[in-house]
Amino acid sequence: MGGFFGTISKSACIEDLFYGTDYNSHMGTKRGGLATWTKEGIRRSIHNLENSYFRGKFEDDLDKLTGNSGIGVISDTDPQPIAINSHLGKYAVVTVAKINNIKELEKTMMDRGTHFSELSSGDTNPTELVSLLINEGRNFVEGIENVFDSIQGSCTMLILTESGIIAARDKLGRIPVILGRKDGSMAVSNEPCGFPNLGYEIEYNLGPGELVKITADGFEQLRKPNRKKQICSFLWVYYGYPVSEYEGINVDAVRYKGGCSMAEDDDLQVDFVAGIPDSGVGHALGYAVGKKAPYKRAFIKYTPTWPRSFTPSRQEQREFIAKMKLIPNKTLLKEKRIIFCDDSIVRGTQLRDNVNILYHYGAKEVHMRIACPPLLHACPFLNFTASKSTLELITRRVIKRLEGEDDKNLDLYRQTDSPQYKRMVDEIRQELKITTLKFNSLEKLVRAIGLPKEELCTHCWDGTSYF
Repeated sequence: MGGFFGTISKSACIEDLFYGTDYNSHMGTKRGGLATWTKEGIRRSIHNLENSYFRGKFEDDLDKLTGNSGIGVISDTDPQPIAINSHLGKYAVVTVAKINNIKELEKTMMDRGTHFSELSSGDTNPTELVSLLINEGRNFVEGIENVFDSIQGSCTMLILTESGIIAARDKLGRIPVILGRKDGSMAVSNEPCGFPNLGYEIEYNLGPGELVKITADGFEQLRKPNRKKQICSFLWVYYGYPVSEYEGINVDAVRYKGGCSMAEDDDLQVDFVAGIPDSGVGHALGYAVGKKAPYKRAFIKYTPTWPRSFTPSRQEQREFIAKMKLIPNKTLLKEKRIIFCDDSIVRGTQLRDNVNILYHYGAKEVHMRIACPPLLHACPFLNFTASKSTLELITRRVIKRLEGEDDKNLDLYRQTDSPQYKRMVDEIRQELKITTLKFNSLEKLVRAIGLPKEELCTHCWDGTSYF
Protein backbone atom coordinates (compact mmCIF):
# COMPACT_ATOMS: atom_id res chain seq x y z
CA MET A 1 0.00 0.00 0.00
CA GLY A 2 2.59 2.56 1.11
CA GLY A 3 3.23 5.03 3.90
CA PHE A 4 4.83 8.45 4.33
CA PHE A 5 6.50 10.61 6.95
CA GLY A 6 7.32 14.30 6.99
CA THR A 7 8.99 16.56 9.50
CA ILE A 8 9.90 20.22 9.88
CA SER A 9 12.12 21.52 12.64
CA LYS A 10 14.05 24.52 13.88
CA SER A 11 17.18 22.37 13.53
CA ALA A 12 18.39 19.67 11.13
CA CYS A 13 15.61 17.22 10.31
CA ILE A 14 17.39 14.33 8.62
CA GLU A 15 17.64 12.00 11.61
CA ASP A 16 13.91 12.17 12.35
CA LEU A 17 13.08 11.97 8.63
CA PHE A 18 15.30 8.92 8.11
CA TYR A 19 13.98 6.90 11.04
CA GLY A 20 10.40 8.19 10.72
CA THR A 21 10.21 7.01 7.12
CA ASP A 22 11.79 3.69 8.06
CA TYR A 23 8.97 3.16 10.57
CA ASN A 24 6.64 2.90 7.56
CA SER A 25 8.48 -0.08 6.07
CA HIS A 26 5.76 -2.54 7.17
CA MET A 27 3.42 -0.78 4.72
CA GLY A 28 5.40 -2.12 1.74
CA THR A 29 8.98 -2.30 0.54
CA LYS A 30 9.07 -1.86 -3.23
CA ARG A 31 10.63 1.63 -3.33
CA GLY A 32 11.67 4.24 -0.83
CA GLY A 33 12.40 7.92 -1.22
CA LEU A 34 13.47 10.99 0.74
CA ALA A 35 13.47 14.70 -0.13
CA THR A 36 14.67 17.67 1.91
CA TRP A 37 14.56 21.41 1.42
CA THR A 38 18.16 22.65 1.48
CA LYS A 39 19.86 25.99 0.87
CA GLU A 40 20.44 24.84 -2.70
CA GLY A 41 16.81 23.76 -3.19
CA ILE A 42 15.25 20.30 -3.14
CA ARG A 43 17.50 17.30 -2.70
CA ARG A 44 16.06 13.83 -3.11
CA SER A 45 17.09 10.20 -3.09
CA ILE A 46 15.10 7.18 -4.36
CA HIS A 47 16.04 3.49 -4.11
CA ASN A 48 14.57 0.12 -5.02
CA LEU A 49 13.92 -1.84 -1.82
CA GLU A 50 12.72 -5.16 -3.20
CA ASN A 51 15.91 -7.00 -2.23
CA SER A 52 17.07 -4.97 0.77
CA TYR A 53 15.97 -2.81 3.66
CA PHE A 54 15.37 0.93 3.74
CA ARG A 55 18.14 1.79 6.19
CA GLY A 56 20.85 -0.03 4.26
CA LYS A 57 19.92 1.74 1.02
CA PHE A 58 19.78 5.30 2.35
CA GLU A 59 22.53 5.58 4.95
CA ASP A 60 25.10 6.71 2.37
CA ASP A 61 22.78 9.48 1.10
CA LEU A 62 22.15 11.26 4.37
CA ASP A 63 25.03 13.74 4.16
CA LYS A 64 23.54 15.46 1.10
CA LEU A 65 20.00 15.56 2.52
CA THR A 66 20.50 18.61 4.70
CA GLY A 67 17.96 21.19 5.77
CA ASN A 68 15.26 21.58 8.40
CA SER A 69 12.30 20.07 6.54
CA GLY A 70 11.72 16.94 4.51
CA ILE A 71 9.33 14.22 3.39
CA GLY A 72 9.83 10.49 2.90
CA VAL A 73 7.83 7.60 1.50
CA ILE A 74 7.71 3.82 1.32
CA SER A 75 5.90 3.02 -1.92
CA ASP A 76 4.55 -0.21 -3.34
CA THR A 77 4.03 1.45 -6.72
CA ASP A 78 6.03 4.25 -8.30
CA PRO A 79 9.37 5.97 -7.59
CA GLN A 80 8.84 8.95 -5.28
CA PRO A 81 9.20 11.80 -4.26
CA ILE A 82 8.61 13.82 -7.44
CA ALA A 83 10.36 17.22 -7.63
CA ILE A 84 8.41 19.93 -9.48
CA ASN A 85 9.08 23.50 -10.65
CA SER A 86 5.87 25.26 -11.67
CA HIS A 87 3.93 28.52 -11.35
CA LEU A 88 3.28 27.43 -7.74
CA GLY A 89 7.02 27.42 -7.12
CA LYS A 90 9.37 24.53 -6.46
CA TYR A 91 8.02 21.65 -4.42
CA ALA A 92 8.32 17.90 -3.84
CA VAL A 93 5.37 15.57 -3.43
CA VAL A 94 4.75 12.03 -2.17
CA THR A 95 1.47 10.15 -2.40
CA VAL A 96 -0.29 7.06 -1.14
CA ALA A 97 -2.80 6.68 -3.94
CA LYS A 98 -4.70 4.42 -6.27
CA ILE A 99 -5.97 6.11 -9.44
CA ASN A 100 -8.39 3.85 -11.29
CA ASN A 101 -9.00 6.31 -14.12
CA ILE A 102 -5.32 7.09 -14.75
CA LYS A 103 -5.51 6.22 -18.45
CA GLU A 104 -8.48 8.54 -19.03
CA LEU A 105 -6.80 11.37 -17.12
CA GLU A 106 -3.55 10.80 -19.00
CA LYS A 107 -5.34 11.06 -22.36
CA THR A 108 -7.28 14.17 -21.33
CA MET A 109 -4.14 15.92 -20.15
CA MET A 110 -2.11 14.94 -23.20
CA ASP A 111 -4.90 16.23 -25.45
CA ARG A 112 -4.40 19.58 -23.69
CA GLY A 113 -0.67 19.51 -24.45
CA THR A 114 0.60 18.15 -21.13
CA HIS A 115 3.50 15.68 -21.26
CA PHE A 116 4.70 13.08 -18.78
CA SER A 117 8.36 12.39 -18.06
CA GLU A 118 8.55 9.98 -15.12
CA LEU A 119 7.59 6.42 -15.99
CA SER A 120 7.02 3.45 -13.71
CA SER A 121 7.33 0.10 -15.51
CA GLY A 122 6.50 1.83 -18.77
CA ASP A 123 3.40 3.57 -17.42
CA THR A 124 2.74 7.08 -16.21
CA ASN A 125 3.98 7.65 -12.68
CA PRO A 126 0.79 8.27 -10.62
CA THR A 127 2.55 10.76 -8.36
CA GLU A 128 3.66 12.81 -11.36
CA LEU A 129 0.07 12.82 -12.63
CA VAL A 130 -1.07 14.09 -9.23
CA SER A 131 1.52 16.86 -9.36
CA LEU A 132 0.33 17.95 -12.81
CA LEU A 133 -3.26 18.07 -11.56
CA ILE A 134 -2.06 20.22 -8.65
CA ASN A 135 -0.35 22.57 -11.09
CA GLU A 136 -3.70 23.26 -12.78
CA GLY A 137 -4.79 25.15 -9.68
CA ARG A 138 -4.04 28.80 -8.98
CA ASN A 139 -2.71 27.75 -5.57
CA PHE A 140 -2.04 24.51 -3.72
CA VAL A 141 -5.50 24.32 -2.15
CA GLU A 142 -7.21 24.71 -5.51
CA GLY A 143 -4.78 22.25 -7.08
CA ILE A 144 -5.41 19.59 -4.44
CA GLU A 145 -9.16 20.13 -4.82
CA ASN A 146 -8.60 19.41 -8.51
CA VAL A 147 -6.93 16.11 -7.60
CA PHE A 148 -9.87 15.16 -5.36
CA ASP A 149 -12.38 16.04 -8.08
CA SER A 150 -10.50 14.33 -10.92
CA ILE A 151 -9.40 10.93 -9.68
CA GLN A 152 -11.44 7.80 -9.08
CA GLY A 153 -9.94 5.87 -6.20
CA SER A 154 -8.06 7.63 -3.42
CA CYS A 155 -5.13 9.97 -2.89
CA THR A 156 -3.38 11.14 0.27
CA MET A 157 -0.26 13.29 -0.04
CA LEU A 158 2.50 15.41 1.46
CA ILE A 159 3.90 18.45 -0.36
CA LEU A 160 7.27 19.91 0.65
CA THR A 161 7.54 23.65 -0.04
CA GLU A 162 9.98 26.37 0.96
CA SER A 163 7.61 27.66 3.65
CA GLY A 164 6.40 24.36 5.10
CA ILE A 165 4.80 20.97 4.49
CA ILE A 166 1.25 20.66 3.19
CA ALA A 167 -0.57 17.49 4.25
CA ALA A 168 -3.75 16.40 2.48
CA ARG A 169 -5.87 13.43 3.51
CA ASP A 170 -7.91 11.59 0.88
CA LYS A 171 -11.37 13.14 0.41
CA LEU A 172 -13.04 10.12 2.07
CA GLY A 173 -10.20 9.52 4.53
CA ARG A 174 -9.33 6.03 3.28
CA ILE A 175 -6.09 6.11 5.30
CA PRO A 176 -5.27 8.29 8.31
CA VAL A 177 -2.99 11.34 8.45
CA ILE A 178 -1.71 12.17 11.92
CA LEU A 179 0.32 15.12 13.20
CA GLY A 180 2.91 14.82 15.98
CA ARG A 181 4.62 17.54 17.99
CA LYS A 182 7.73 17.90 20.12
CA ASP A 183 9.67 20.94 21.22
CA GLY A 184 10.72 22.85 18.10
CA SER A 185 9.45 20.25 15.61
CA MET A 186 6.32 18.92 13.94
CA ALA A 187 5.86 15.58 12.15
CA VAL A 188 3.18 14.07 9.95
CA SER A 189 2.57 10.45 9.00
CA ASN A 190 -0.18 7.98 8.24
CA GLU A 191 1.57 5.56 10.61
CA PRO A 192 2.18 7.09 14.08
CA CYS A 193 4.08 4.04 15.38
CA GLY A 194 7.36 5.93 14.89
CA PHE A 195 6.32 8.95 16.96
CA PRO A 196 7.14 7.70 20.50
CA ASN A 197 10.78 6.74 19.86
CA LEU A 198 11.38 10.03 18.03
CA GLY A 199 9.89 12.03 20.91
CA TYR A 200 6.64 13.12 19.24
CA GLU A 201 3.22 13.17 20.87
CA ILE A 202 0.11 12.87 18.74
CA GLU A 203 -1.23 16.37 18.20
CA TYR A 204 -4.04 16.08 15.67
CA ASN A 205 -5.87 13.68 13.33
CA LEU A 206 -6.75 15.17 9.95
CA GLY A 207 -10.32 14.64 8.80
CA PRO A 208 -11.31 13.35 5.35
CA GLY A 209 -10.31 15.83 2.65
CA GLU A 210 -8.69 18.14 5.20
CA LEU A 211 -5.58 20.15 4.27
CA VAL A 212 -3.12 21.62 6.75
CA LYS A 213 0.16 23.49 6.41
CA ILE A 214 2.81 22.44 8.92
CA THR A 215 5.68 24.55 10.21
CA ALA A 216 8.12 23.97 13.06
CA ASP A 217 5.80 25.98 15.34
CA GLY A 218 2.56 24.18 14.57
CA PHE A 219 -0.04 23.93 11.83
CA GLU A 220 -2.84 25.87 10.19
CA GLN A 221 -5.91 24.52 8.45
CA LEU A 222 -6.12 25.25 4.72
CA ARG A 223 -9.29 23.27 3.98
CA LYS A 224 -11.98 22.02 6.35
CA PRO A 225 -12.68 18.28 6.49
CA ASN A 226 -15.54 16.68 4.60
CA ARG A 227 -18.46 15.26 6.53
CA LYS A 228 -18.42 11.77 4.99
CA LYS A 229 -15.62 9.43 6.08
CA GLN A 230 -14.71 5.94 4.84
CA ILE A 231 -11.50 4.84 6.58
CA CYS A 232 -10.18 1.42 5.60
CA SER A 233 -11.20 -1.24 8.16
CA PHE A 234 -8.40 -3.53 6.98
CA LEU A 235 -5.87 -1.24 8.66
CA TRP A 236 -6.99 -2.60 12.04
CA VAL A 237 -7.18 -6.16 10.73
CA TYR A 238 -3.81 -6.43 9.00
CA TYR A 239 -1.86 -3.45 7.68
CA GLY A 240 -1.65 -1.33 10.79
CA TYR A 241 1.26 -1.73 13.20
CA PRO A 242 0.07 -2.96 16.63
CA VAL A 243 1.04 0.22 18.53
CA SER A 244 -0.53 2.61 16.02
CA GLU A 245 -3.73 4.52 16.65
CA TYR A 246 -6.14 5.64 13.94
CA GLU A 247 -9.01 7.94 14.86
CA GLY A 248 -7.77 7.46 18.42
CA ILE A 249 -8.37 3.67 18.28
CA ASN A 250 -5.39 1.37 18.95
CA VAL A 251 -4.73 -1.39 16.41
CA ASP A 252 -3.79 -4.17 18.82
CA ALA A 253 -6.70 -3.36 21.14
CA VAL A 254 -9.10 -3.90 18.22
CA ARG A 255 -7.48 -7.24 17.36
CA TYR A 256 -7.62 -8.34 21.00
CA LYS A 257 -11.26 -7.33 21.36
CA GLY A 258 -12.19 -9.05 18.09
CA GLY A 259 -10.53 -12.27 19.22
CA CYS A 260 -12.33 -12.19 22.56
CA SER A 261 -15.74 -11.69 20.97
CA MET A 262 -15.20 -14.44 18.40
CA ALA A 263 -14.36 -16.95 21.13
CA GLU A 264 -17.57 -16.26 23.03
CA ASP A 265 -19.73 -18.63 20.97
CA ASP A 266 -17.05 -21.22 20.13
CA ASP A 267 -17.45 -24.37 22.24
CA LEU A 268 -14.53 -26.22 20.63
CA GLN A 269 -12.22 -28.10 23.01
CA VAL A 270 -8.51 -27.60 22.25
CA ASP A 271 -5.15 -27.81 23.99
CA PHE A 272 -4.07 -24.24 23.26
CA VAL A 273 -4.48 -21.16 21.05
CA ALA A 274 -1.73 -19.77 18.78
CA GLY A 275 -1.40 -16.84 16.39
CA ILE A 276 0.07 -16.65 12.90
CA PRO A 277 2.66 -13.81 13.20
CA ASP A 278 2.44 -10.90 13.10
CA SER A 279 -1.10 -9.57 12.87
CA GLY A 280 -2.74 -12.85 13.93
CA VAL A 281 -1.05 -12.65 17.34
CA GLY A 282 -3.22 -9.88 18.80
CA HIS A 283 -6.34 -11.68 17.64
CA ALA A 284 -5.09 -14.96 19.16
CA LEU A 285 -4.28 -13.39 22.52
CA GLY A 286 -7.83 -12.08 22.76
CA TYR A 287 -9.21 -15.38 21.56
CA ALA A 288 -7.29 -17.28 24.23
CA VAL A 289 -8.71 -15.04 26.95
CA GLY A 290 -12.25 -15.34 25.61
CA LYS A 291 -11.84 -19.09 25.25
CA LYS A 292 -10.15 -19.48 28.66
CA ALA A 293 -7.45 -21.53 26.96
CA PRO A 294 -3.64 -21.15 27.17
CA TYR A 295 -1.82 -19.16 24.50
CA LYS A 296 1.37 -20.67 23.10
CA ARG A 297 3.77 -19.63 20.33
CA ALA A 298 3.60 -22.53 17.91
CA PHE A 299 4.99 -20.40 15.07
CA ILE A 300 7.90 -17.98 15.50
CA LYS A 301 8.64 -15.36 12.87
CA TYR A 302 12.28 -15.01 11.79
CA THR A 303 12.60 -11.36 10.82
CA PRO A 304 16.30 -10.39 10.47
CA THR A 305 16.61 -11.21 6.77
CA TRP A 306 13.11 -11.90 5.40
CA PRO A 307 10.97 -9.02 4.08
CA ARG A 308 7.18 -9.09 4.05
CA SER A 309 5.78 -11.88 1.94
CA PHE A 310 3.24 -9.82 -0.02
CA THR A 311 5.83 -7.43 -1.44
CA PRO A 312 7.65 -9.38 -4.19
CA SER A 313 5.99 -9.09 -7.57
CA ARG A 314 6.13 -12.84 -8.32
CA GLN A 315 3.69 -15.11 -6.51
CA GLU A 316 6.27 -17.90 -6.33
CA GLN A 317 8.67 -15.63 -4.47
CA ARG A 318 5.95 -14.49 -2.06
CA GLU A 319 5.12 -18.12 -1.27
CA PHE A 320 8.77 -19.01 -0.73
CA ILE A 321 9.36 -16.08 1.64
CA ALA A 322 6.16 -16.81 3.54
CA LYS A 323 7.32 -20.38 4.11
CA MET A 324 10.88 -19.50 5.11
CA LYS A 325 10.15 -16.73 7.59
CA LEU A 326 7.80 -18.73 9.88
CA ILE A 327 9.50 -21.42 11.96
CA PRO A 328 7.27 -24.01 13.66
CA ASN A 329 7.96 -25.02 17.25
CA LYS A 330 7.54 -28.76 16.72
CA THR A 331 7.82 -29.58 20.43
CA LEU A 332 4.53 -27.77 21.05
CA LEU A 333 2.72 -29.28 18.06
CA LYS A 334 2.94 -33.03 18.48
CA GLU A 335 -0.44 -34.70 19.17
CA LYS A 336 -2.05 -31.35 20.03
CA ARG A 337 -5.43 -29.87 19.12
CA ILE A 338 -4.75 -26.23 18.27
CA ILE A 339 -6.75 -23.15 17.35
CA PHE A 340 -4.71 -20.89 15.08
CA CYS A 341 -5.79 -17.28 14.56
CA ASP A 342 -4.87 -15.31 11.46
CA ASP A 343 -5.82 -11.89 10.14
CA SER A 344 -7.37 -12.98 6.83
CA ILE A 345 -7.33 -15.49 3.99
CA VAL A 346 -6.57 -13.92 0.62
CA ARG A 347 -5.31 -16.49 -1.88
CA GLY A 348 -5.00 -19.30 0.64
CA THR A 349 -1.55 -20.35 -0.57
CA GLN A 350 0.39 -19.31 2.53
CA LEU A 351 -2.15 -20.77 4.91
CA ARG A 352 -2.21 -24.10 3.06
CA ASP A 353 1.58 -24.32 3.34
CA ASN A 354 1.46 -23.46 7.04
CA VAL A 355 -1.21 -26.08 7.71
CA ASN A 356 0.83 -28.74 5.91
CA ILE A 357 3.82 -27.88 8.09
CA LEU A 358 1.70 -28.21 11.24
CA TYR A 359 0.50 -31.66 10.31
CA HIS A 360 4.02 -32.65 9.29
CA TYR A 361 5.22 -31.90 12.82
CA GLY A 362 2.49 -33.96 14.43
CA ALA A 363 -0.44 -31.62 15.09
CA LYS A 364 -3.55 -33.71 15.76
CA GLU A 365 -6.14 -31.06 14.85
CA VAL A 366 -5.70 -27.66 13.19
CA HIS A 367 -8.58 -25.23 13.68
CA MET A 368 -8.44 -21.80 12.00
CA ARG A 369 -10.19 -18.66 13.25
CA ILE A 370 -9.96 -15.64 10.95
CA ALA A 371 -10.14 -12.07 12.31
CA CYS A 372 -12.33 -10.70 9.51
CA PRO A 373 -15.11 -11.93 7.20
CA PRO A 374 -14.28 -13.70 3.93
CA LEU A 375 -12.70 -11.32 1.39
CA LEU A 376 -15.13 -11.25 -1.54
CA HIS A 377 -14.11 -8.11 -3.42
CA ALA A 378 -10.91 -6.55 -4.77
CA CYS A 379 -10.06 -3.16 -3.28
CA PRO A 380 -10.67 -0.23 -5.68
CA PHE A 381 -9.28 2.35 -3.27
CA LEU A 382 -5.85 1.22 -2.06
CA ASN A 383 -3.03 -0.80 -3.62
CA PHE A 384 -3.52 -4.06 -1.80
CA THR A 385 -1.85 -6.97 -3.57
CA ALA A 386 -5.14 -8.85 -3.70
CA SER A 387 -6.75 -6.07 -5.72
CA LYS A 388 -5.25 -7.11 -9.05
CA SER A 389 -8.00 -9.65 -9.78
CA THR A 390 -10.97 -11.05 -7.88
CA LEU A 391 -10.00 -14.53 -9.07
CA GLU A 392 -6.87 -14.24 -6.93
CA LEU A 393 -9.24 -14.45 -3.95
CA ILE A 394 -9.85 -17.99 -2.75
CA THR A 395 -13.50 -17.12 -2.06
CA ARG A 396 -14.18 -16.14 -5.66
CA ARG A 397 -12.43 -19.21 -6.99
CA VAL A 398 -14.64 -21.38 -4.78
CA ILE A 399 -17.77 -19.51 -5.84
CA LYS A 400 -16.86 -20.01 -9.50
CA ARG A 401 -16.40 -23.70 -8.83
CA LEU A 402 -19.78 -23.91 -7.12
CA GLU A 403 -21.80 -21.58 -9.35
CA GLY A 404 -19.97 -21.59 -12.67
CA GLU A 405 -19.44 -17.83 -12.31
CA ASP A 406 -17.29 -16.05 -9.74
CA ASP A 407 -19.83 -13.26 -9.09
CA LYS A 408 -23.09 -15.21 -9.00
CA ASN A 409 -25.26 -14.90 -5.84
CA LEU A 410 -22.66 -12.76 -4.04
CA ASP A 411 -25.35 -11.31 -1.77
CA LEU A 412 -26.06 -14.79 -0.46
CA TYR A 413 -22.37 -15.57 0.05
CA ARG A 414 -22.08 -12.47 2.24
CA GLN A 415 -24.78 -13.68 4.65
CA THR A 416 -23.24 -15.70 7.47
CA ASP A 417 -26.42 -17.72 8.05
CA SER A 418 -27.03 -18.65 4.41
CA PRO A 419 -26.44 -22.15 3.00
CA GLN A 420 -24.22 -20.56 0.31
CA TYR A 421 -21.95 -18.92 2.91
CA LYS A 422 -21.65 -22.15 4.93
CA ARG A 423 -20.87 -24.18 1.82
CA MET A 424 -18.23 -21.67 0.68
CA VAL A 425 -16.51 -21.77 4.08
CA ASP A 426 -16.58 -25.55 4.13
CA GLU A 427 -15.13 -25.72 0.60
CA ILE A 428 -12.28 -23.45 1.71
CA ARG A 429 -11.77 -25.61 4.79
CA GLN A 430 -11.50 -28.75 2.70
CA GLU A 431 -9.18 -27.12 0.16
CA LEU A 432 -6.82 -25.99 2.91
CA LYS A 433 -7.14 -29.29 4.85
CA ILE A 434 -8.25 -27.56 8.06
CA THR A 435 -10.15 -29.41 10.79
CA THR A 436 -12.57 -26.51 11.34
CA LEU A 437 -12.70 -22.98 9.91
CA LYS A 438 -14.59 -19.94 11.12
CA PHE A 439 -14.48 -16.28 10.04
CA ASN A 440 -15.33 -13.31 12.20
CA SER A 441 -18.57 -11.58 11.32
CA LEU A 442 -18.63 -8.05 9.95
CA GLU A 443 -20.85 -6.98 12.83
CA LYS A 444 -18.32 -8.16 15.42
CA LEU A 445 -15.42 -6.57 13.55
CA VAL A 446 -17.18 -3.21 13.33
CA ARG A 447 -18.02 -3.45 17.03
CA ALA A 448 -14.38 -4.20 17.87
CA ILE A 449 -13.19 -1.14 15.91
CA GLY A 450 -15.74 1.04 17.64
CA LEU A 451 -16.57 3.46 14.81
CA PRO A 452 -20.01 3.69 13.20
CA LYS A 453 -20.35 1.32 10.24
CA GLU A 454 -20.96 4.26 7.88
CA GLU A 455 -17.53 5.72 8.77
CA LEU A 456 -15.69 2.54 7.79
CA CYS A 457 -14.84 1.20 4.36
CA THR A 458 -15.90 -2.45 4.33
CA HIS A 459 -15.90 -2.87 0.54
CA CYS A 460 -13.63 -5.94 0.48
CA TRP A 461 -16.21 -7.87 2.53
CA ASP A 462 -19.62 -6.51 1.55
CA GLY A 463 -18.97 -4.65 -1.73
CA THR A 464 -20.11 -1.29 -0.33
CA SER A 465 -18.50 1.49 -2.39
CA TYR A 466 -18.31 5.27 -2.08
CA PHE A 467 -16.40 7.37 -4.60
